[in-house]
Amino acid sequence: MRLPVKAITALFACCALLGSAAAAAPQALAAEVNCSDTDLPVAGPIAPATMHGRLCLPSGATPAAVQLLVHGGTYNSAYWDLPYDPSHYSYQRDMAKNGFATFAVDRLGTGRSTKPFSVPLLIGAEARSLHDVVGHLRAGRVDGLPFAKVVIVGHSVGSGIVAAEAATYHDVDGVVLSGITHLPSVPALALGAALGLQPVFLDSDLARLGSDPLYFATRPGARAGLFYAQGNADPRAIAADEVTKDQVSVPGMGTVAVFGIVLPATLGIDVPVFQAVGGNDILFCGLLALRDCSSAERLRVQEASYFSPSANLSTYVLPNAGHSLGLHQNADQYRNATRVWLGQRIGVVPSVVTRSDHR
Repeated sequence: MRLPVKAITALFACCALLGSAAAAAPQALAAEVNCSDTDLPVAGPIAPATMHGRLCLPSGATPAAVQLLVHGGTYNSAYWDLPYDPSHYSYQRDMAKNGFATFAVDRLGTGRSTKPFSVPLLIGAEARSLHDVVGHLRAGRVDGLPFAKVVIVGHSVGSGIVAAEAATYHDVDGVVLSGITHLPSVPALALGAALGLQPVFLDSDLARLGSDPLYFATRPGARAGLFYAQGNADPRAIAADEVTKDQVSVPGMGTVAVFGIVLPATLGIDVPVFQAVGGNDILFCGLLALRDCSSAERLRVQEASYFSPSANLSTYVLPNAGHSLGLHQNADQYRNATRVWLGQRIGVVPSVVTRSDHR
């Protein structure tokens, strides 16, 4: 009897697991950060497709490992490289400054990647496209740099897709899931979907995409209440998030919710996992979500049964942060915790930054 209830809950969740959008060029953080853009061939849901990504490297020796960054719904890769105050809000540039490589993609249907019809853009197709990207990263097809290790990192809906990719293809060395637990808050998600989303063709800023009716985006002004803990959020960062928002396939997010949450793909992950949430995430934490996110220890007790022992689950809670934890004023704490985990559980250490050139 419980499975159908969770399935319905997850279908609401699919529309409210939201992340960022339009590909605007971010400000340069520092001379030691080198970023470049690449388009990669991947399998699409029906026909071959192209996935756009941005590689950011430290200026010293090229790291042997790379983080493949996968954004959430109604986001694109701008979530990882927000075009406002990058010293505080750019995951990519902060990682590069500290000696780590990242490759942030626009998922199919968003940013500068191919935009297929929404209906066939399901979790299996999304996972397959990311599997192709992992192969490109290992083979040196991104800036001619082969990476020995790939850690796949997701946010929100992107975390569900990341879990499916890792569980299906077993081709990554570690998994980071952020902005997601296995029991969402039904009222918050249902209200967020009903009041916070609308078809893209009704959005004057995104109508230019010419998307079909089952691509949705957040309504103007909705992101602040859905994704942020207001006391710990810069209004200008929220404004940048609003400007860069993108679309999401509703059918696709439905399959992400069902197979990523109700029938948890996480059980198939056989490499170390780091799960991070905002302590004030109204979509996945709190009494109505049956999730106590007051501490990492309590979160782990509640989530451990959704992972195999080989996942060696580690958890982290960013205090006073909402759903989009990477865009809060104390997001540096979450990034630091991720770096510690990368070193301790995956053996990924920062390269030495030596050069001053940048591109």
